[in-house]
Amino acid sequence: MNTAEVLVKCLENEGVKYIFGIPGEENLEVMKALQNSTIKFITVRHEQGAAFMADVYGRLTGKAGVCLSTLGPGATNLVTGVADANSDGAPLVAITGQVGTERMHLTSHQFLDLVNMFSPITKRSKQIVRPDTVNEIIRIAFKYAENEKPGATHVDLPCNIARMEVPDGPATKPLKHHKPNMEMACIENLEEAAGAIFQAKKPVMLVGHSAVRNKASREITAFARKMKIPVINTMMAKGVIPFDDPYSMWTIGIPQKDYVDVILEQADLVIAVGYDIVEYAPAKWNADGKHAILHIDARPCHINKLYQPDIEVVGDISYSLKQISLRCKRTEEPEWAFEIKKLMAEEYESYQNDQSFPMKPQKILSDVRRVLDRDDIVISDVGAHKMWIAREYRCYEPNTCIISNGFATMGISVPGALSAKLVNPDKKVLAITGDGGFMMNCQEYETALRVGTPFVTLIFNDESYGLIKWKQEDRYGSSCFVDFTNPDFVKFAESMHAIGYRIEKAEDLLPTLEKAFEQTVPVIIDCPVDYGENTKLTENLAEIYAKLHEKYCGKDEK
Repeated sequence: MNTAEVLVKCLENEGVKYIFGIPGEENLEVMKALQNSTIKFITVRHEQGAAFMADVYGRLTGKAGVCLSTLGPGATNLVTGVADANSDGAPLVAITGQVGTERMHLTSHQFLDLVNMFSPITKRSKQIVRPDTVNEIIRIAFKYAENEKPGATHVDLPCNIARMEVPDGPATKPLKHHKPNMEMACIENLEEAAGAIFQAKKPVMLVGHSAVRNKASREITAFARKMKIPVINTMMAKGVIPFDDPYSMWTIGIPQKDYVDVILEQADLVIAVGYDIVEYAPAKWNADGKHAILHIDARPCHINKLYQPDIEVVGDISYSLKQISLRCKRTEEPEWAFEIKKLMAEEYESYQNDQSFPMKPQKILSDVRRVLDRDDIVISDVGAHKMWIAREYRCYEPNTCIISNGFATMGISVPGALSAKLVNPDKKVLAITGDGGFMMNCQEYETALRVGTPFVTLIFNDESYGLIKWKQEDRYGSSCFVDFTNPDFVKFAESMHAIGYRIEKAEDLLPTLEKAFEQTVPVIIDCPVDYGENTKLTENLAEIYAKLHEKYCGKDEK
């Protein structure tokens, strides 16, 4: 067997089902080896789409998604999606073709030092320079990608090495791999944590994405109910506790101070469970460093001057929470948090019957929630709509609302939805995107039709980079350089042999969504949105926050 054939054999051994990518001259041997493989190669229309597909696949499954490109420009096109996976904690393995080793010391057509290029955005970047090392390099790539904190790795395969024969013997056999043993927290730390929680008057749980990755949702919910502690989740941890659970205080992380910020500010102990500072910086919730912090995660805390836990509990999150709950009892309900949650609910529910057009984002998301089941999946792109999804979209299970909030990358929703539908063919999958984000990877609609993934895309159409306009208007009172025109999205869908619908009055959205999910091909829904609600939200929240902060936190700061 040659090196490429052993590489594919190793990928099969890792349980790889799909590789997303584009063939090129420098990966001909790999493509040939894949012809007789159990792995399905998904030919995409842009390498960035391939990386996003692998990214979302890894986030939903916990197994590394795999993307492949040729050398040079093919490899550079992977970069954004690879960086997103690495920042967001999604396991991903990127494989690139490369010029032959005999050309690397020369100025050479399409040559780039890809190992060095990928090093800053991956956990490990290595080139295969000997045929008898391919099985080791692939095993290491998957081990690094999938171990906590998951992320991206990169393997570079020169074309001449790909053709070389691998000596018979151990070098031709994939390496064994084992599930890592779960570390358990020590008794002393568990008891110290239980004591701190028992003594706290207003403890609050701040739950991040690591809790989702480590499948701690059930234990977090049970812990909150038993300990009677309000739970706030980050954007990437939506659904880690059901939205309708009485102790769920919903999502934190939009730029404005919101109701939920007032809840967190009152905490005399922040129980940070699976919290990752890349997603929601400590400066946003602990700017003066006053909070006492209990860190519970599968790995030690981050180094940050505003995130210095008084107690660290490192080990399996579910085990830690269960052991702490056995050592601590709390009976007092957090009525102070329930009062604020009631105000939140009243505001959110006030938009359910709004029939104004263009549609308010609150109403759009209310209709979306009515159409989707509790375990259906939303893939959010990045833009103004992401802020509304984070704040308004009701989540009941983890990994049912996928938001890129570490690297926060535009263009992820359409390729991500394709991947989500491959993983969950029996669930409804909805990509929600702005018109700006949609146009970045809209070409993957052809891929979606070809591979048979009938998801629905809902475009918030405002003919602008809406989030930047929002920020400009908040800061300067006006905007510049953010407006554009769009194609006819209905005709665009039809040109891709998909189906397109345009919303022309608010009453149309709900039945259109229902009809869209009945189709057997991908669907695009063009929905004009009233982003005048953006600055209104900023103004309303400033007033609401000031009043609530004064009532619950005192007059010393705003």
